[in-house]
Amino acid sequence: MQDFLSETSRWVPRAGVALFVFFIFWLTGLLLHKVTRRIGEQAHVRSDVLLLIGRTASTLLIILGAITALGTAGVNVLALVAGLGLTGFALGFALKDALSNLLAGILILIYRPFKRHDRISVAGFEGVVIETDLRYTTLQGEDRRILIPNSTLFTNSIILLEPKK
Repeated sequence: MQDFLSETSRWVPRAGVALFVFFIFWLTGLLLHKVTRRIGEQAHVRSDVLLLIGRTASTLLIILGAITALGTAGVNVLALVAGLGLTGFALGFALKDALSNLLAGILILIYRPFKRHDRISVAGFEGVVIETDLRYTTLQGEDRRILIPNSTLFTNSIILLEPKK
């Protein structure tokens, strides 16, 4: 019983500090999300891009805060950090095409090399841009819809065509 009380008396202050550290990271993540949204609105960046950037930054800060809080509480986080690094590497390698399309989609939404209803030609495909999301750009061809991965749009030349009369 005495050992339990002595361990508890040593652990409770660490747990309190760890919770405080996590709270600070969590609060900073929320503030960063709001600041990102305000700056983006002033720069007229699309809301879906702002949402993605804000959520990503907030999530990364919360993960960093959780790891820091565990370290503050006395947990050995070296194995956890190494495991997260290896997991991130494996996921990045496995999802490289999806991540490539995602990043290209974000850059296309930011730089806007073409607009909705523009007629474009890219990689042998031609059509009117119906929609651009984070993974694909949808073209309406003569008789079909064409989904072009954003990484293809980002790495190939895009030809803006005059609308057919």
